[in-house]
Amino acid sequence: MGSEPDQTDLRRIRNIGIIAHIDAGKTTTTERILYYTGEIHRMGDVDKGNTTTDYLEEERERGITIVAAAITCRWHDADGGPITVNIIDTPGHVDFTAEVERSLRVLDGAVVIFSAVEGVEAQSETVWRQAAKYHIPRLCFVNKMDRIGAEFERVYAEIEERLLDSRPIPIQIPIGSGPEGTMGEFQGLIDLIAMKALHFTTEDLGSTFTVDEIPEPLRLEADAWRETMLNNLSAFDEEFAEQYMAHLDGVELTEAMIHAALRRATLTGRVQPVLCGSSFKYVGVQRLLDAVSAYLPSPLDRPPVVGIHPKKGTDLARKPSPDEPFCGLVFKITSDAHGDLSFLRIYSGELKAGTRAFNPGKDKKENCSRLYHIRADDREQIAVGTTGDIVGIVGLKDSVTGDTLCDASHPILLERIEFPETVISMSIEPVSGADKGKLSDTLNALSREDPTFTYKVNEDTGQTLISGMGELHLEILKNRMTRDFKLKVHVGRPRVSYRETIKKAVKRVEGTCIRQTGGSGLYAKVTIDLEPETQAKGAPVLHFVNKMKGGTIPAEFVPAIEAGLREEAKSGGRTGYPLVDLKVTLVDAAYHDVDSNDLAYRFAASDALRKAVEEAGAVLLEPIMRLEVVTPEDYLGNITADLSSRRALIERTSTRGKLMVIDGRAPLEKMFGYSTAVRSLSQGRASYTMEPLEYAAAPDSMLEAIAGL
Repeated sequence: MGSEPDQTDLRRIRNIGIIAHIDAGKTTTTERILYYTGEIHRMGDVDKGNTTTDYLEEERERGITIVAAAITCRWHDADGGPITVNIIDTPGHVDFTAEVERSLRVLDGAVVIFSAVEGVEAQSETVWRQAAKYHIPRLCFVNKMDRIGAEFERVYAEIEERLLDSRPIPIQIPIGSGPEGTMGEFQGLIDLIAMKALHFTTEDLGSTFTVDEIPEPLRLEADAWRETMLNNLSAFDEEFAEQYMAHLDGVELTEAMIHAALRRATLTGRVQPVLCGSSFKYVGVQRLLDAVSAYLPSPLDRPPVVGIHPKKGTDLARKPSPDEPFCGLVFKITSDAHGDLSFLRIYSGELKAGTRAFNPGKDKKENCSRLYHIRADDREQIAVGTTGDIVGIVGLKDSVTGDTLCDASHPILLERIEFPETVISMSIEPVSGADKGKLSDTLNALSREDPTFTYKVNEDTGQTLISGMGELHLEILKNRMTRDFKLKVHVGRPRVSYRETIKKAVKRVEGTCIRQTGGSGLYAKVTIDLEPETQAKGAPVLHFVNKMKGGTIPAEFVPAIEAGLREEAKSGGRTGYPLVDLKVTLVDAAYHDVDSNDLAYRFAASDALRKAVEEAGAVLLEPIMRLEVVTPEDYLGNITADLSSRRALIERTSTRGKLMVIDGRAPLEKMFGYSTAVRSLSQGRASYTMEPLEYAAAPDSMLEAIAGL
């Protein structure tokens, strides 16, 4: 995936992601893009399971995207010059939000797709926030204008009102909306920049379109939308504001001026051009490609990537240039029978096949045996990857998602990718004892591939627990074990991944480890203060502070004390669930010349924390889910009553066309099996989405029940 050797101009590369709520039309839009750019000669259909980017068996069976797929195509700019577009088609289901997160971390721009019927949905807001976090310039594409209930104006208003820091600028409006045979049938687009009507030809699958004058009945509406475009754009681009003011005094305002202003404002992230169409009906996709070429950034339009020196901790930057030292970020790993394929975004310099790259986070060198450009599930071997490329690497042993690779003589450590915490787990065991070792290897491979999938073995019971982002996530992983890794397993019922913290601060709690067994023994005493302290997202769950007077014990034992505290927090409190949001201050310790060692201090620290948690009192934290239910009004009462019985807090109820939308939050523990319940309450007409929101204190009765008291 990436530029050809004769297209080394970085200005002609676009690394973009297609992001949206599930079923907004991401994969269909990608399929149309590949057809119009000549990458494929026959368009696939999501419903028939034959699209290019949904290549996993599981994706084709379910008709949803599960893993982000990378693919390259060629388009052209306004002058006819070649543009290389590297696309990542991402999942829309909330259980696979990590795929969106890691894709956006390495992309330069994004196309956000909205359904013209459903508008801004729950996952639309999530992917928008993710893109905003990485300061990714965006285009908006209002899809499905051919469906019953499609409303461009309503969706435009929702983008403006509901999405964080959104400043949409309409550059197209639809001619009609809805299916053929209806009064307002969707017929084409009005280009608000050129002020022309575009009609697409369905006989050749939308490959050609005609440019006509705007129909007279639509002239006033088009003029009003054009004024909105020009006013909004002048508010965010000073140069254009001056040109617009001059235009009001009679000076010509050219299309080139508008395009240039849109590009400037989009690249800064201050505005988002809004286009519309119907990917399924072949309308508007070429104009979307034109907008990608015209407004979204090349690698040169993005700021230099910033990192730190792994040893000195000083800030470093790498410009997007082949002449800079090599650095890149591993953002995805896929496992198959032939080993791992690691996806790398190259930010600067070049990487040659067969060379060794330095992983500064692991302080190890890695063999980059072979390099590939990726085309969904196909690979094209290449000799060198350069700045702006996204390449696949075979040969990495220790690097995982979020790791930096760089030139060993110019080390730089880039910021890692943060992933949400797992909220659901279930037990798993192989059908036969002979598969026990194979299960461990399979779980290890899957956890390398998916950072939101974790597993652990309970040392007391020998039971293996796997954890993930939701029921669908774990079900698909279980199916992959069976299908891809040929492993037969039994799984338990899904259960909630709780956490535990403390009620109050406690002072000067002493832990000891004194064992005499003849000869040298173990001796350590550790005194700590413990207090609750909410930790920032991505930070360690335990904040360790050393306030012990110098010389109390040899300094080399302090890391052992910290390690003992962290191990104890991980192994769990009163209920066995991990402890979080703690601040532990080391205030004193005791030392013996012969019997004190690292092991003794680890045991003593663990003992101190256990006693301190007991004294401070336990609080059980449960995962709270953000919930959106969309239902016909007839069933609103039934659904809200049911949600109240599930300890849900309804925050607002709004309308979306003819449907009612319930936004709220609910504890995960009460939401198992909700898909069946909501279907029966609404005769199958309601739908819902759920995503992890936060951990919050659970009722005391739950703590007592789980602790078995």
